[in-house]
Amino acid sequence: MTRFHYVTWTEYGEMVTKLAEDIASSGKRYDLVVGIARGGIPVAMVVADRLGTRIDFLNVKSYTDVGERVKPRILTTITEDILGKRVLLVDDLVDGGDTMETVTRYLDSKGPKTLRTAVLFTKPWSTFRPDYSLRVVDSWVVFPYERGEVRRSKSPKRQKELVPQHIAEAE
Repeated sequence: MTRFHYVTWTEYGEMVTKLAEDIASSGKRYDLVVGIARGGIPVAMVVADRLGTRIDFLNVKSYTDVGERVKPRILTTITEDILGKRVLLVDDLVDGGDTMETVTRYLDSKGPKTLRTAVLFTKPWSTFRPDYSLRVVDSWVVFPYERGEVRRSKSPKRQKELVPQHIAEAE
C-alpha cells in the first residue's frame, strides 16, 4: 500500500521560501533558473524571484499515475541559450532520480558553465543527489495543488487510501 505525505499550502509556502533562502545564502550566483514542469514551476518561480535571475522551463513526462513511472521523456525544452551560463535546475522532488539525470544530461550537452540542482524533497532510494534539498521522505508526496489529481487516480480500489477523510473534508 502506498503511503502518502500531504503538504498543506502553509507548509508548501514555508518550504519553498526556505529553499530559496538556502540557495541565496550559499553565496553561489546563477544566471538562469530552469524549472521542470509541472511541480518545479512554482518552486522555480519563487527561487528565481529571490535570486533576481531569469527563468525558463522544460516539460518532462515521468509518471502516468500515482506511483506509475515511465522512462522520462523531455516534451518541451528551454528557450534560453545556456552556453557558458550558471544554471540552477529546480523541481519539487527527486524520486528515483531518472528525471533529474535525464534533464541534467540534456542541459549539460548545451554547455553551461555550471549546473546545480535544487528540490524540496528527496527520496532515500534516489540515485540522484541534488545540490540543495530540504527534506528526505519515503512516501508519496501530495502537494496542495494536486489533491484532486490524486483523488482521481486511475486505481478505483485505492480511492479510499489516496485522500484521507480529514483532507477530503477540508477541501
